[in-house]
Amino acid sequence: MILSSASRLTTRTLALSPSSPSRTRPLSFSITSRFQVRSMASNSDFKKIQIQRDDTTFDAYVVGKENAPGIVVLQEWWGVDYEIKNHALKISQLEPGFKALIPDLYRGKVGLDVAEAQHLMDNLDWQGAVKDIRASVNWLKANGSQKVGVTGYCMGGALAIASSVLIPEVDAVVAFYGVPSSELADPTNAKAPVQAHFGELDNFVGFSDLTAARALEEKLRASGIPYEVHIYPGNAHAFMNRSPEGVARRKSMGMPDEDNTAVELAWSRFRSWMSRFLSQ
Repeated sequence: MILSSASRLTTRTLALSPSSPSRTRPLSFSITSRFQVRSMASNSDFKKIQIQRDDTTFDAYVVGKENAPGIVVLQEWWGVDYEIKNHALKISQLEPGFKALIPDLYRGKVGLDVAEAQHLMDNLDWQGAVKDIRASVNWLKANGSQKVGVTGYCMGGALAIASSVLIPEVDAVVAFYGVPSSELADPTNAKAPVQAHFGELDNFVGFSDLTAARALEEKLRASGIPYEVHIYPGNAHAFMNRSPEGVARRKSMGMPDEDNTAVELAWSRFRSWMSRFLSQ
């Protein structure tokens, strides 16, 4: 697939730095704020469960048809907030119906501004997060879902691609604007089909900009798995976030684009991909 080219958006450049094998590359904004972790609000649409893996237990949130194909939905760097819940609800309502599960990778913490989100992501155990994802996939398979996909956004998008490499039980992946570090997972070794979505104006350099998207496409081609890489002209990072709160937050971060047509196209592609590979 040929990716369209675009000039790089230079306002509010995001720097990426090397990391240890247990982490992907952190996203750094030149914004400072007092760090204060908030607790996650509950949502009556979701059933709260607990999942065991190794010697730890973590919370997860489930919505959708009981015996439908499962999809693990991975958070942005903010944590399990209103936006990732919006995505999971949307997924559960797509035809022919899915069972969506959000694992709480931050263990109940949510960042409400950039500094908080940065702090939480910088302190994430990435390899432990992969274990959480694998336990979530296996929970869905043990509870009525014959096949299970993984999707994620920003930080979650990178982890979704990593799951295609590192979690053999995963049947399909859809990743939004995020690529894992080579230390965490090399997409050349992906085993589950991957569909990936990027904004043309995304300036998370090396993580989700056009250069990162092209590099991902080359690695997926080398893997031999089915794959698609889609670029959305005129869209910046996190373009799928369409709630009033999400739109306001994006604008405060220098991303004023609003393109509902692109969002609906991405959801259509998502549904087709997951339906194709998760049909039971």
